[in-house]
Amino acid sequence: MTRILLPIGLRKFCKWFIGNITFGFVLVGCASKQNIQQRITLAAPEEKVMLERPNSHRTRSNTWSYVFDDHDYINLPLSVTPLNAISTLDSLAQKDKAVSVDVTPKSLVAQRIVENYLKSENKEPTGHCLTVSKTRFEKAYKEIHGHSVYQDLPEYMGTKRYTPKQVYNLLYVSASDTKRGWRSLPEAYRGKGNAGAVAYAGMGTLVDTKGVWAGELQPGALMQVWRFKDDYEKVVKGADVKKLDPYGHSFIFIAYVRNEKNEIEGLKIADQGFQSYRPLVPRDYEVWWGVNLSI
Repeated sequence: MTRILLPIGLRKFCKWFIGNITFGFVLVGCASKQNIQQRITLAAPEEKVMLERPNSHRTRSNTWSYVFDDHDYINLPLSVTPLNAISTLDSLAQKDKAVSVDVTPKSLVAQRIVENYLKSENKEPTGHCLTVSKTRFEKAYKEIHGHSVYQDLPEYMGTKRYTPKQVYNLLYVSASDTKRGWRSLPEAYRGKGNAGAVAYAGMGTLVDTKGVWAGELQPGALMQVWRFKDDYEKVVKGADVKKLDPYGHSFIFIAYVRNEKNEIEGLKIADQGFQSYRPLVPRDYEVWWGVNLSI
């Protein structure tokens, strides 16, 4: 396999991913503003991706280099009151107390995700959004079920080309490509990131943009959003990353933010610190996907 560099034109250099994996894919998403180095375990031990500083001169055989979008270039002014000044946070106390019984997630894993987040002393660990949301989900899953989520992936996810783990990971990271590999995956779950992967595994129910803003999300839901609908549609179809630079974000839904009339104004989320300091509002992204966990 040849080492391929995929630079993208952003205002700041993005973080680079180098992975020793048996299939090539392009990861699209977000990155922290800080220079960091970390490893993401996507599935089996041999399927790992390392995030490195852009100036790294490390060379390695049989590897690919991947680029993630930098969130710095999207700076939308806020139209809602900062989170710490909102009086009604959909039954979630201002000081991160436990979620009230009436909004307790139906899923034990989702409930544990929220509990872990509220109890955490480091709610903004920096790093890549995909890494952070994936780690929070997998940690809660293992705490509830006693083993990795990969052990419970159904066999039907596998194809002639990929194992269930590989299909799950390709969908999870929205590994869009113009080749047959990406297009061989079920279109209904492509481009939906963590939500699509988990839903295809039979572990939850998808919630689209309309449902998200109609109040259908449950605390602990995994979410994937896209800044532009056109980019999302191209990712689903199969994007040529040399020409397309799609921008997405991965995070955990915590609670709805409502006004005095009980109308939804925003979402309180858990991410790496990029946007969790304030509620997300509808105009932040054009495409919203979530998955209410059932596990």
